[in-house]
Amino acid sequence: MGWAFGLIAEDPAARGAALVHLAEAQRKVTDALARSNEMWLLTRPLGADEQYREPAFLQARRRHQQAQRRSLPDGVWGGPVNGDLAAWPGLPYVLLFLEWEARYPLEWTQHAKAWGTKQSLIRKVARARQEEAIKAKLTDLVEIVVHRAYRCKDREYVRVARAVDSADLRGRLDRAADSDSPWARCHAGYVLWLLDRPDLPNTRRVWQTWVTGEAAALL
Repeated sequence: MGWAFGLIAEDPAARGAALVHLAEAQRKVTDALARSNEMWLLTRPLGADEQYREPAFLQARRRHQQAQRRSLPDGVWGGPVNGDLAAWPGLPYVLLFLEWEARYPLEWTQHAKAWGTKQSLIRKVARARQEEAIKAKLTDLVEIVVHRAYRCKDREYVRVARAVDSADLRGRLDRAADSDSPWARCHAGYVLWLLDRPDLPNTRRVWQTWVTGEAAALL
């Protein structure tokens, strides 16, 4: 699925080519799912035990699963069996999916919108073992996100900021909080505020209180 990295390319032509690949991959998922459902209906009279041993049905299911692994967002569902996300071969695509949403949110929304997947992946990477390469990528993601207008599930990035907290990250957030962008000032200020208060929950109420300028009530 190397084509997927074109989704975060600066060159619009490269992104366009990657989107063509994505559309084809998604079509294959849809076709494979339809075939799997068809075989499920055809083999249903066999009964549950026999149905799930029927070679034709099992093959249709496998082909659907294979198609999913070569597409987005399907390809980033699931995770490592042993729970070690840092060692999972799918991690680069998890980070890619999040970076795509962060850098090119309109294209992501049009072609692969999945808010629940975004939330789940952010939480997973925040819990993952933080090797330096992963930490650097996540630091970049936090910086990108705080500079834009708030999007659904962006508040989850506080988890990431707390997981990768460093002088480098705080320096970037300080610069964003001092920028001319109202959203950057609001969002970066909120993340910094919570980094200094690790026991304060990152709830919707806390976020809304911050946004309405009533943070002093929580001190």
